[in-house]
This record gives sequence, C-alpha cells and structure tokens, in this order.
Amino acid sequence: MTLVQINHVPEAVRVDTSLYLILPENYQLAKKPLEEHKVLFLLHGLSDDGSAWQRYTNIEILARDLGLVVVMPSVGRSLYANMENGQRYFDYVTEEIPTYLRKVFCLNLARENTFIAGLSMGGFGALKAAFMRPEQYFAAGSFSGLVSLSPVFTPEQKLKDPAMMHEFEMVLGGFDRIAGSENDSAVWLKRYAGNPSAFPRLFAACGLDDDLLPLNRYFAAQMKMAGLPYAYTEDQGKHDWHFWQKYLVRFLDWALKGQND
Repeated sequence: MTLVQINHVPEAVRVDTSLYLILPENYQLAKKPLEEHKVLFLLHGLSDDGSAWQRYTNIEILARDLGLVVVMPSVGRSLYANMENGQRYFDYVTEEIPTYLRKVFCLNLARENTFIAGLSMGGFGALKAAFMRPEQYFAAGSFSGLVSLSPVFTPEQKLKDPAMMHEFEMVLGGFDRIAGSENDSAVWLKRYAGNPSAFPRLFAACGLDDDLLPLNRYFAAQMKMAGLPYAYTEDQGKHDWHFWQKYLVRFLDWALKGQND
C-alpha cells in the first residue's frame, strides 16, 4: 500500500493540518482506478492525530486485503466540532476533505461507497457525521466511543477533571450550548426516528473494563427505547488499541457484508 501524508491549510480550520491516506500500491498504474475502491474515513481519539491508526493497527493490511482507500484526518482535541473560535473541524471532515479528495484523487464518495468509523472522541465524530450527514455514509462505527456529551458534563465530572472540562467548555462554547445542537445525541435520535431508512447502518462496541462503558450503555438504551436499529456489542477489553484493532476488523466485516445482504 501507499501511505500519503498531505500537509495543507484547510479553509475550515485555517491552520497547517496533516491528512493521511492509504492508497493501493502504484495506484496511478493500477488496473483498477481509484474511483472503484471503497473509502473508509477513520477518526482518531482525543490524545492522537491522523497517523495513529496507521501506527498502532494493521489498517494497511486490511486496506490491501479489502481493496479500501483509507482517509485519516487530524483534528486535534476539537471533539469534531465547529468550534466557537471559528475553526470548523466538523465541516472540515464532512465537507472540505471530501471535496478535496474528489478533485485531487477522483475518489468515488457516493453514499454506498463510503464508510466512517472512529475510536473514543472519534467514535463521537463518526456517529455525529452519520446522524447529521446521513446521505454521505453507508455505515458508521464507534469503538469505545464518547457517544453522548450531555451525561459527561456533570458537576461531579467537573470536580474530577476541571482542566479537561474547561477545555471542552471552550471548544463547545459552553455546556449550555449542547442541548438542541448538532452535538446533542437527543437531536440525533430525533432525526433518526423521523426516517430510519435514510440513515447509515450503525455499529458500536465498548470494552467491559472501559470507563466509557456506562455512557455506551446509556446511548444503546436510548436507541433501543426509540426502537432504532443499532448493532451494539460489549466485550472483554479496555480503552486501548488491542480493543480498537479487534473491532475495526469486526466493523469492516459487518459493514461490507451489509452491502451484500
């Protein structure tokens, strides 16, 4: 496979940003053009950047075996949000990058050809993209995801980690701005319930020893109560790359199989 690193200054974020791609080996000479390959967007967690998936998992081998183009953006600690400071990371991932990839690499980003998944903060980003831009993705996956923000920002959590809570408050423009916004999982569910057939297939997994397990159970329960399809799994594991590698493989098997059902 070919690993491409692109450093550019996106209009949406206005700062030099690294974007990583995994492409077929000798893609410019290959018999199968890039537009015939399926595309997977892989989103990183709070402490990583776009290179993490390539460094810590076997995504290059999976991409080769499954014939995937993989797109791994870097978004800092933005929560995949359009931040109050004007840096629009959600728009960067869901609008600017796809436009760029179509123009430069001629990728086919039709809905049936495009998947998105992420770990931890990236799980939130992947589900948010699926719910807010459902026309763009066939399937979305969350691994140990920060799947809902509202239950996180409690007075107890603010006392437990005031520095992080202050950081997130600045990113979101205040916790009181979550309700009713595109960062509110209640808004996601309402949109989904209105027309489930228009939304991507949804997959999530969380480890039994993961601190985010209660949050994942909460969101899964909300989906079940609303009668909405959601492939949710709990398994032995922690908030670590061993778990994310395992469920990246399972997500891709589930998502690609779903196209043949």
